[in-house]
Amino acid sequence: MNELVVPLQLQGDGGAVGRVLTQQNVPYAETLGTLLGLVLGFAVVYIVGKAVVSSALNRVLDRRGADEHAKKPLMKIATLVVAFVALGAGFAFAGLGNILQSLATIGAAATLAIGFAMQDVIANFVAGIFIFTDKPFRINDWIEWDGNAGVVEDISFRVTRVRTFDNELLTVPNSQLTDGVIKNPVAKDKLRLQVPFGIGYDDDIQQATDIILDEAENHEGIMTTPEPSVRLTELGDSSVTLKSRIWISQPSRADFVKTRGEYVTAVKERFDEEGIDIPYPNRTLSGELSVGGAERLAQSND
Repeated sequence: MNELVVPLQLQGDGGAVGRVLTQQNVPYAETLGTLLGLVLGFAVVYIVGKAVVSSALNRVLDRRGADEHAKKPLMKIATLVVAFVALGAGFAFAGLGNILQSLATIGAAATLAIGFAMQDVIANFVAGIFIFTDKPFRINDWIEWDGNAGVVEDISFRVTRVRTFDNELLTVPNSQLTDGVIKNPVAKDKLRLQVPFGIGYDDDIQQATDIILDEAENHEGIMTTPEPSVRLTELGDSSVTLKSRIWISQPSRADFVKTRGEYVTAVKERFDEEGIDIPYPNRTLSGELSVGGAERLAQSND
């Protein structure tokens, strides 16, 4: 089996620095010139390039209204690109231009091998880019997916960290959040809640509806526009279900739980005051009970 051999000629002519040192009769001028040229070339291009690229990228991202959590990883990528360019400039300045072609060949082969070994990592990285560009959710958003729910704490190019409402930290690969359906209840400036209330068949539907609407209008956390509404949605085995639809503004998980709890409590108290029943399921059992066994047991005891 033939082996691929890529020659690396690390010895350079010292570049411009080496030539200056040679003119000054400095010992080991070429070696010193190579090392100094590599360091100086890298440092100058990296420092200047990073300053210019960072400033330009910041202005572009600000004009596009990018969030802080999106700027950070993009700036890291830009820094890596500048470092790679600076490394190439350092090689060229040190008179090691012949090494660039060899490094490029090795880099291409290594990229192919790494690509096969890191398919999941690459998939998560690409998914992270989509999350930053499409913005299906942001940091501090409440999201739900695949039976999980929580508040987004951090978004990186590989994983997203979500804090559940039980204070558990979930580290989720980004590909899981882009391959399925994500529910973001707080993506917009208002959220509709649907709250069912069950009343008895003998209760007045219109009276119950009026109470539900009154308590919605009296709650300061419930919006008046769009107006709250109530619809009869189900005739159950033991109750009539009235579903209230209300809206809250600038929602969060805390707002959702607090508003719903206070609203349900207020309606329940009004129902109790007005004599409206909230029934629980009833079951009627029928059949015959045999007492023959009990009689035989009594006779055996005698």
